[in-house]
Parts: sequence; structure tokens; C-alpha cells
Amino acid sequence: MPHITDTVTTAEGSCPIRLFTPDGTGPWAGVVMYPDAGGVRDTFDDMAATLAGFGYAVLLPDVYYRHGEWAPFDMGTVFSDASERNRLFAMIRGITPDMMASDASAFFAYLDGRPEVRGDRYGTTGYCMGGRTSVVVAGRVPDRVAAAASFHGGGLATDQPDSPHLLAEDITATLYIGGAQDDSSFTPEQAETLGKALTAAGVQHTIETYPAAHGFAVPDNAPYDAEAAERHWAAMRDLFGATL
Repeated sequence: MPHITDTVTTAEGSCPIRLFTPDGTGPWAGVVMYPDAGGVRDTFDDMAATLAGFGYAVLLPDVYYRHGEWAPFDMGTVFSDASERNRLFAMIRGITPDMMASDASAFFAYLDGRPEVRGDRYGTTGYCMGGRTSVVVAGRVPDRVAAAASFHGGGLATDQPDSPHLLAEDITATLYIGGAQDDSSFTPEQAETLGKALTAAGVQHTIETYPAAHGFAVPDNAPYDAEAAERHWAAMRDLFGATL
């Protein structure tokens, strides 16, 4: 898929992004794709290109841009290497909901100015920590998000004061949540809590548990599951096709 490399000016610096588009002249509806904890890498270039091929302009941001030229993670060893695992979790903890919302506003403003992109409300999708970000952004920047997807996202309904489910009253987007089975970061109890909050708030939503492990949709993750990944692409096509 055609793509450009650019930077988006945020409240805290310059965030490198790639914008993937279908072949042709457009314009197309825009989607922001948030990567998992490993950050942007070749796998996510491929995934953004796949989504673009469905007819969308897909913005893929370097969510760790505040760290400058950070060294990439090896997803095959990062969780077994104590030093790398500590570095990864420190970077994850460094991104707050306030940062997610502020960065998202900058991403949406960038899409507003691109001739390849139409409309002023967008889709968001994400994986692992990016799945949480997708839901947070839907709640924190509701006037800009028409649809939000989360795949094997964790921490969506916890007892913490910044839990995404507490944003339900503010969400106007349609939500799709694809959880993983036996996932301690998003248990059946948490799925129930999230569902009740969204239902009470009148948010149109779907919550499903895939018969696959956490990380099922991302090809360079050890738990990658091709069948579950195909199902997740179909779910996104349905979600964005109906809302964007």
C-alpha cells in the first residue's frame, strides 16, 4: 500500500507517524492504529497496510516518541530478558491517559489537514496496551471518534480511578472489544463490568472473547493465531464499514 512518513506536532514534541492509504486518489475515512507494547515495527507497518487495503487512510504513530530514538524490542525475547522487560514496562507506564488524549487530538488534527482523508470523525483501533488507548481516546476525545476497536487490550475495567470503563458516559463511538481467553489483564469479570458500564451509558458495543491467547492478532507475537487474526480483520471491516 502507498504510504508516507511524517511527523505530527503534539503538545510535547514531534511524533513520527506513517500514513498508509489504498491505491487511488481518495479521499478515505481515517483510522488511527495504536500498536501493542512493542511499539511500531515492521509487523505494524504490514498491519496498517492491510487495514488501508480495506479502504481507509491509516495513521500509525510512534507512541514512544517521548523517548527519542528508542531501541526496538525483540518480541521473541523481551519478556524473558529481565532488563528488556523492565525497560518495556517503564515505557508503558510512561504513557498516561492525559497523554493519550492529547496525542490523539494532534493525530486527528493532522488527519483533518490531509487531502487523502475525509470527514472529521475517525476510527481508532489498537492491540494490547494500544487496545486500552483506543478505548481511552474514545472516552476522552468523544467528538472525534466514531468507532473504536480493541484487540486483546488489557486494563479496560479495573478498580483504578483511570479505568477506561469509567469513561462510558462520555463515549459516543461504537465500540468493538475482542478479548483473549485466559487473559489476566481482561478477565470475564472485567468484561462483564465493562459491558454493564457501556450498556448503562447507552453505548453501542460488542464484547467477544476469542478462543486464543493474549497477542493473537499480531504476527510477530508468540501467541499469534492465524484464525483469530482473520476474525479480527473481519470484525474491523464490519465495524468501520458501518460507522465511518
